[in-house]
Amino acid sequence: MNTPETNVAFFANLPAPTSPEIEQVRSSFAEDFKWHYFNEGLPELNKTYHGFDGWMQFFKDLAEKTGGTFNVGMRNIHPIGDELVVVHALPNMTLDGMSLETDAAVVWRVVDGKIAEAWDIPGLNSAIRPQALSPAESA
Repeated sequence: MNTPETNVAFFANLPAPTSPEIEQVRSSFAEDFKWHYFNEGLPELNKTYHGFDGWMQFFKDLAEKTGGTFNVGMRNIHPIGDELVVVHALPNMTLDGMSLETDAAVVWRVVDGKIAEAWDIPGLNSAIRPQALSPAESA
């Protein structure tokens, strides 16, 4: 059975989806896992992705769209009962020539110890913060 504590511990230690270590948690995802992505600024990515491989395809598509610059960190993890976990994520990337960071809320649903579903909802307006380009990016 899931508990708020085990759910928080899992998400606190979840490897970045763009890292090779992410394969180590494949078995933590339900076979019928669904990743729902909502972003008016990237309508070509708006859809529901199915399974762990669909989730990985989302990040491949996002990496392509951002020239491989996409990265994400986590600020806070909040359990809501035994089933839901809300993660305050901090995606950063270069998009259309602008390096930026934004806030996102990812709501994860955990059922019978497996990640069953998630909703990724990025901030689109007030949460976008321009980032300074690194010397390599500005060259």
